[in-house]
Amino acid sequence: MGVDDLPMDDKAKRMRDLLSSFYSPDPSISPSPDSPSARPQQITLDDINSTSFDPDHYMNFLVEKSNLEGLLQRHVEMAAEIKNLDTDLQMLVYENYNKFISATDTIKRMKTNIVGMESNMEGLLEKIMSVQSRSDGVNTLLFEKREHIEKLHRTYNLLRKVQFIFDLPVRLGKCIKSEAYADAVRFYIGAMPIFKAYGDSSFQDCKQASEEAMAIIIKNLQGKLFSDSESIQARAEAAVLLKQLDFPVESLKARLLEKLAQSLADLQLKTKELSNASVDSKDSSKEESIPCSAPAAAHEASVREFAEALRAYCVIFPDSENQLVKLAQDLVTKHFETTGEYVKERICSAELLRVLRVIWKDVLLMDEVLHEAALPDYSLEAAKVAVKQYVASRFSHLLHDISDALTKVHGRQKDGGKEYSLQVVLETSKKAVLQGSMDVLLDFRQILEDNLELLVNLKDLIIDLVQEGFQDFFRALDDHFLLLSGRNISPSQDQGLTEGTQGDKAFAGLVLVLAQLSVFIEQTAIPRITEEIAASFSGGGVRGYENGPAFVPGEICRIFRSAGEKFLNLYIKMRTQRISLLLKKRFTTPNWIKHKEPREVHMFVDLFLQELGAIGHEVKQILPQGLRRHRRNDSNGSTASSRSNPLREEKLTQSNTQRARSQLLETHLAKLFKQKVEIFTKVEYTQESVVSTIVKLSLKSLQEFVRLQTFNRSGFQQIQLDIQFLRTPLKETVEDEAAVDFLLDEVIVGASERCLDPIPLEPPILDKLIQAKLAKTRDQIPSAS
Repeated sequence: MGVDDLPMDDKAKRMRDLLSSFYSPDPSISPSPDSPSARPQQITLDDINSTSFDPDHYMNFLVEKSNLEGLLQRHVEMAAEIKNLDTDLQMLVYENYNKFISATDTIKRMKTNIVGMESNMEGLLEKIMSVQSRSDGVNTLLFEKREHIEKLHRTYNLLRKVQFIFDLPVRLGKCIKSEAYADAVRFYIGAMPIFKAYGDSSFQDCKQASEEAMAIIIKNLQGKLFSDSESIQARAEAAVLLKQLDFPVESLKARLLEKLAQSLADLQLKTKELSNASVDSKDSSKEESIPCSAPAAAHEASVREFAEALRAYCVIFPDSENQLVKLAQDLVTKHFETTGEYVKERICSAELLRVLRVIWKDVLLMDEVLHEAALPDYSLEAAKVAVKQYVASRFSHLLHDISDALTKVHGRQKDGGKEYSLQVVLETSKKAVLQGSMDVLLDFRQILEDNLELLVNLKDLIIDLVQEGFQDFFRALDDHFLLLSGRNISPSQDQGLTEGTQGDKAFAGLVLVLAQLSVFIEQTAIPRITEEIAASFSGGGVRGYENGPAFVPGEICRIFRSAGEKFLNLYIKMRTQRISLLLKKRFTTPNWIKHKEPREVHMFVDLFLQELGAIGHEVKQILPQGLRRHRRNDSNGSTASSRSNPLREEKLTQSNTQRARSQLLETHLAKLFKQKVEIFTKVEYTQESVVSTIVKLSLKSLQEFVRLQTFNRSGFQQIQLDIQFLRTPLKETVEDEAAVDFLLDEVIVGASERCLDPIPLEPPILDKLIQAKLAKTRDQIPSAS
């Protein structure tokens, strides 16, 4: 392989070794460690790069191992290597030659520049010697005067000190009058060394007068230390001054710390003032120019004073660190306890953030002077509790708002006001659920996006709290709906729901509102809230992934889907029970064995239709209108009534005994050949479905009440008249005319089965009585209007 094909590292090493051997005739200079000569154990006689290279041996080796073509190839490679080496050596020589020429030129220039420098240096030395001699002469002439001046200066300083000692009692007196106790202590401490040295001789009177003045100062400082009117910082300064005077302040530590603890009451947060101040600042046009409100500034000044007292007490009482830490933590605890009570009220997130900023500023002020208390970590744990309380409070107020919107149904009735529109209540409740939830999420998002350092570490916790809060809120809302619907009331109270008072109508309307509101929550509110939570409150994970997701919309939807069905069925049950009570009174009051001939349609029919009208009015306000379906089969089945059957009419004209027997036989035969009519189907959230279900259940109850009585001919005819009058308005009300026809026929058949002499009214008489009732009804409508 040629030299050009070698790796660059190997080629460079080889070139360096060759040049080193070329320019180092001294064999003691060893080549680089990586060179082949540095590895004697690998050197052989055929190594062309070693000093022990044997050309004959190398040629013999090549001849033995290589053929002619290999020898020629090796010849070409060696020729290329020799050429490259010659080129490299030539370049190296040229470079070194240039360096030698440059060095020679440099040496010549140095010789030229040095010429004349020696004479300049000699002249400079002469000038330095002249300056030194003149300086020595000046020092000799001024030495005596300088010594005299220094002596006078020392005497002046001594006289100033003596004058200060003589003036000290007067100075202390002035300090006592101006209450400049810090200056007095500083003056006295400065004079103490002189008093200790000469106080018993030269300055005895000054010392005695100064000690008397200091006794007054110490007494005043003690009074200031325990005065309730003094600020905390003033007390701390007094303690520091007493300690500087070597006064035994350790004996006063317990009382001082007790006073400091009592001062915590004045540092409590005044949330009302902060809130009012924030409202005022919002109303002011200079809001941007006001850094903080006046109450907040006053509170900050008080806490700053408390922090300075902590700093001073740490210096005065080094062993009281644990007590001071407890005091600082107690202050933070009281702050968050006040915040916990404040968030129980209806406040927005901005007000909570304002309070938390004040608390965090207090924590930072105290942490600067008492870092050992670890107040940021301590306040972080307390902030978790405060945020949990705020989240719970917001959801509690949201639940209360929804409850207020729903209870308007009875409020107007209890106050004697006019009936409150169920549609208004439903729309108000929908707005309270959806808009209220959006407002709550907006509040929580403002807290989550705030850059307050206290809340930055709680972001995951806030997300979990919001998600868990909505999950628990909707469960609580479902429980509250059940409470409002009366599902958990006693049986005696449940029986009272069927009484015919105006308040019960409102209560039934509330149940219907709850049913439709549950559908709204399932289909609209939950998807909207889920989207908002996914957009702004995704993440979390503090509660642990093993516990599953905090907010499960599918579970909430199932809860309210089931609740909606329960409330709808409860509404139907309540309305049916009310009508059943009316029917029960109708059939248990008279003596049907002695019933008189029917003169007109009984008044219970009017009451029954009024109840259905009230039900229709309620469902029209709440439920949407469905597709009206008419299932009728004219060939047979449910439309075959006792009056429309020709065979039955012919049999009824026979004798009483034969007619009765034929009627019973016909009834049983008709049941065998009738189509199976689906009477009770699944209730849908439509007006027609709910009204139809109530009518079917009411007619079924009517059939059962009929079967419990025994009728004479007049009683049976009264039942026939009432049922025939109901047939037309009921068909106009319900969506399933076939089922209504079937149930009405069943009532007449049941009455005929329980009748001693089942002879029906003649059709002309029946039509005449019905027309008379219709005319009477038409006359009553204009008079009522």
